[in-house]
Parts: sequence; structure tokens; C-alpha cells
Amino acid sequence: MIDYRQVYEWGVEKLRLADIAEAELDARLLLEYVCGTDRNTLLAHGDREVTAAEYDSYVNQISKRENHIPLQHITGRQEFMGLEFLVNEQVLIPRQDTEILVEEALLHLHDGMRILDMCTGSGCILLSLLYYSNGCTGLGIDISEEALRVAGQNLDRLRQTKEEMNAFFIQSDLFALFQDNRQPEGDSAAAYPKQFEMIVSNPPYVKRDVIGTLMPEVREHEPLLALDGKEDGLFFYRKIIGQAGNYLAGGGELLLEIGYDQGEAVREMMETAGYAEVEVVKDFAGLDRVVRGRM
Repeated sequence: MIDYRQVYEWGVEKLRLADIAEAELDARLLLEYVCGTDRNTLLAHGDREVTAAEYDSYVNQISKRENHIPLQHITGRQEFMGLEFLVNEQVLIPRQDTEILVEEALLHLHDGMRILDMCTGSGCILLSLLYYSNGCTGLGIDISEEALRVAGQNLDRLRQTKEEMNAFFIQSDLFALFQDNRQPEGDSAAAYPKQFEMIVSNPPYVKRDVIGTLMPEVREHEPLLALDGKEDGLFFYRKIIGQAGNYLAGGGELLLEIGYDQGEAVREMMETAGYAEVEVVKDFAGLDRVVRGRM
């Protein structure tokens, strides 16, 4: 018989040898995923027997993690804003840094508002805002149809606990959907909003020559479309800030997640574009993380 703690310790050692940064955490989470257990099992029931099927599955999952496949791609799940989202290699894995964007948006969000989430990916930003508000309508736009399928699945899951999640996910290259006056297919497509009280975005913002230096979990397994901010990392901020005003109602808010060294550049863009009350919001590490302004 092999017990739970022995299997866990084996997993930790394998991941340490593979230079996985959080070997202990990942080994525990993968064991819980395989066995359907929780964090208390290791502490209180370390002598629990692990079946042969569980052990074989765990060995397989540890092997994937040794090869730097992200934990979230193995489990297909990631927690964000207290909610569970489906993820795969077609979407950027939701990160704690992005919760700063959502929390800041919630400070300025009122019931009944219309929200646009540009570069929506998994939909985690928009869906979190809708989940924690009432009567709001949201439109998520992404150029990737594969990402939008994931966002749609996340909407369906959240509707199981909050039925009145009024969201639309539509494929478009930024604002092209509006500029071309395209009408997407579907019975409810005509109901999606075209003017918004809030626009939020976590656009691609990594400088192109930096992408090769990112950890392998990111550069080899997350979508390049969600990372590549072109030469200086500011390409999509110029595009979004330059056009967002056409779709914001008077007094509407624009909130953008940024890289730690992009605060002043994005602030200047927004002020030049005529936004008022522009501010840079820091994350819990004291780094610039969000720029917001009012139209």
C-alpha cells in the first residue's frame, strides 16, 4: 500500500528536480485534482490509501507538469475573483494581478450599466463584473474564436448560480465590429449594446523582444495573441484609447490593465485623448497595474 503523503512527497521531489517554482503547491493541487480531495487531506489523512488508478493518473499529471505545462492547463480550471473559470491553451490564464482591474472597475460600476470587455479571452473580467453587480449588460470582444468558445462555456457555468448574467461574446478585431456595422449571427445578437458606460481591457502588452525571456509555462503554452504587444508593448493601448471614446457614453470609464513599467506612458495617452481624472492604480506589490480615466 502507498499512502497519500508518500505520493505527495514523491510528486514534490519530481517537480523540484524539474525546477518547478512552486513544487510543493503544485504537487498538492495535482494530487487533490486526481483524488478528489482537499487541502485538509494531507494534514489530517496523510495515511489515506492511494489506489493504483489514482497513482497512475498522478504520475501522468506530474509528468506533464515536469514538462512545464501550466497547472491550469492540466486541471482545466483557474480560480479568479472567488469564481472558477475554465481555461485551456487558447486563453490567457487569469492572474491575481488582473483582480486589481476588476476590483477597481467595481468601485465605479453601478447597477444597470453596459460594459465592454476588449480582448476578453476566457471572459473572466467581464463575467466577474456581471456576477458581482445587478442588471448590467456586458459585451466581450476577442479576435480569437477559440477564446470566445471558452468564454461562452464560462458564461454557461456561471449562469447555473446566477441566471441573469446578461453577456454577449463576439469575434472582432478590436472595434471593427462597430466600424463595419456588422451584425453577428444569433437570435439575440441584435440586443448587444453599442454604447457603454464602462470599457475594460487587459490587452496584450508584453514587448515582442521580451516574450522569449518569459518562463516556459508562458512563452510555450499561453497564446501569443494574448501576450504580444508589438515592439514597445503599447500597440493595443494606442488602438483602444484612440477609439474607445467613440463608444463610451458621457462620463463613462475606461480601465486598462498595464505592465509594471507602462503607467506613465498609458496615463499620458489617456490625458492626450481627453480623459479626465486619469489615475494609475498600484497592485499589492506596489507596482503600477491599472490606468483609469473618465470620458
